[in-house]
Amino acid sequence: MTPPAAGGRDRDAAPGPGAYIHATALAIGEAGILIRGPSASGKSRLALGLMAEASRRGLFARLVGDDRVALAVHGQRLIARGHPTIAGQIESRGEGILKLGHEGAVVIRLLVDLGGQSRAAPERLPQAEATRSSLCELDLPRLKLDGPEPHHAGIVLDYLLRMGNG
Repeated sequence: MTPPAAGGRDRDAAPGPGAYIHATALAIGEAGILIRGPSASGKSRLALGLMAEASRRGLFARLVGDDRVALAVHGQRLIARGHPTIAGQIESRGEGILKLGHEGAVVIRLLVDLGGQSRAAPERLPQAEATRSSLCELDLPRLKLDGPEPHHAGIVLDYLLRMGNG
């Protein structure tokens, strides 16, 4: 799956029944975050950073799925589930596969799209349409980041908490 074009609204079709998308999902508090981006864009690295930062702040944080995530709509909520074969496993470049505590499913409250490998910070004043995305025919908050950076975990977590989640 490729991230949406910069600066515009994204509209992704729902995956078919039993289909998995290339993404990482995690739970922070009661809110789910779905991290999308091309292969090697830093999805797993950001997820590990988010879980570490949330734990440091005293918040619940668990992996839901890495690499393959199933999405389904139930009651106007987007539910993410990890693939059962790799449940609780996440790739950490240079370390290999890590086994972590995990949740079976989570309601997605925030989409994070990772772009290229540039060192750019998030856009200072994004257009309103760039802060929302349609996925599986549901309109969700969206944050776009370019490249994985250590401070991005704090940015994403702060954004989630300002939305009233976590």
